[in-house]
Formats: sequence, C-alpha cells, structure tokens
Amino acid sequence: MEIYYYWLIAAIVLVIAEIATAGFGVICFAIGALGAAVASYFDLSFTWQLGIFAIVSMLAFIFVRPFVLRLLDKRSKDVKTNADALIGRKAVVSETIDAAAHTGRVAVDGDDWKAVSEEGRVIEKGSEVTIVGRDSLIVTVK
Repeated sequence: MEIYYYWLIAAIVLVIAEIATAGFGVICFAIGALGAAVASYFDLSFTWQLGIFAIVSMLAFIFVRPFVLRLLDKRSKDVKTNADALIGRKAVVSETIDAAAHTGRVAVDGDDWKAVSEEGRVIEKGSEVTIVGRDSLIVTVK
C-alpha cells in the first residue's frame, strides 16, 4: 500500500477524533496529514512529508482555527450571566429594607439577596422592587 494511503487514514482518524472533541485543534493536524498525503502522492521523501505535515498543521492552527472559532461563535458578547443577569429584574422584598437598621433582603427566582435601597428610603416587606445594580453579594433596588 502506498504511503499516501496511510496519511489519508491518519487524516480520517484525526477528523473522527475532532468530532469527539471540541476546540478545533485536532482538525488542524488532519489538514496537515492531507498536505503530507499530497506530498507523498508526488513521491517526495518521507522527510519532506513530515516537514509539510508540520508546516501545514502550523498554518492551519494560525489561520484556519481562529477563523472557524469566530465563525461558529454566534453568541452575543453582551449577554449577562450569573449575578449580573439580576440587574433589571423584578424582586419581592422578603425583609424590610432600612439603611438605618442595616436590614433588607429581596427574593428573586427563589434566591434571597441582601439589598439596599437606591434612594436610601425604607421599603416594606412584600413590596415589589426592581434591581438596578449590585456590589458583590448586595443588590441595589428601587
């Protein structure tokens, strides 16, 4: 069997390995194996084949991988997650918010957060408020 068949088999195995992983790293080696298969088809020495494999793989890492990752990353960059996602949400006061007494808690989605009033006024238990900011584990409401 010709050597380029081995390079093609290696490329296929690497593509299958890429399917099982995420990150588009292994596919770069598959592209390099295809380059080496072409070199083998044209009867270049094994040293040249290895060199072409290395160079093509490196070029794929530099040019192809970042392009594919950008192409597939369709998420919005301004999606808020974790505690930042609370800002703008409605909450119910579960403990009267009073800056003078250093008390205040709000419930949102089953979680209870320490809260302070944006204006510094007293907000009674059971009131509906809007979360306007957060500082660590303390949310600011109005």
